[in-house]
Amino acid sequence: MIRGRRECRQVNDASVGTLVLIEGQVFDGGGNVIPDALVETWQADPPSDARFSGYGWAHTREDGAFRFETVKPGRTPAPDGGEQAPHIVVSVMARGILTRFLTRIYFEDEASNAHDPVLALVPEERRGTLMARRTGQGRYRFDLVMQGAGETVFFDV
Repeated sequence: MIRGRRECRQVNDASVGTLVLIEGQVFDGGGNVIPDALVETWQADPPSDARFSGYGWAHTREDGAFRFETVKPGRTPAPDGGEQAPHIVVSVMARGILTRFLTRIYFEDEASNAHDPVLALVPEERRGTLMARRTGQGRYRFDLVMQGAGETVFFDV
C-alpha cells in the first residue's frame, strides 16, 4: 500500500460550522494496531458552505493512528421522512481485508442519536462502537476494531 498522509484537514480558516478533530486508531481482532489501513470519510456539507467537499482520507502508520480535522455535520434526511443524527460515513481497507468495511461515526453528545433510524437498527449493547467519545472542546476519539471483542459495527451495504 502506498504510504500517504496520516492526517486529513478538510477545513480552512473560512470554513462554516463547528470545527472538530477526530483522532483514533485501527485495531485487528487481537488488539494489535493495523499500521497500513486506509481510512476514508464522507459526510454532509455544513449548511451554506459550498466549498466543503465532504470527503477525506488518511493512512495509518506504525501506531495505527489517524486524524481528521473537519466540521461537525448537520442532520440529514432519513428515508422515512424524518432526520438522521449528525454522522460521518467511514470506509476502512487494509492488508488482508478483501472488501471495504463501512461504518458510521456518531457523536456521543448528540441528543438526536436517540431518534436516528439507522442507529436504531443496531442492538443497543453494540451502539457504543459507533460513538466518537468527546475528549475535549471540539475533540473526539473514535477507534476502529476490525473483529473480535469490541468489534466496531460494520454495515452490509
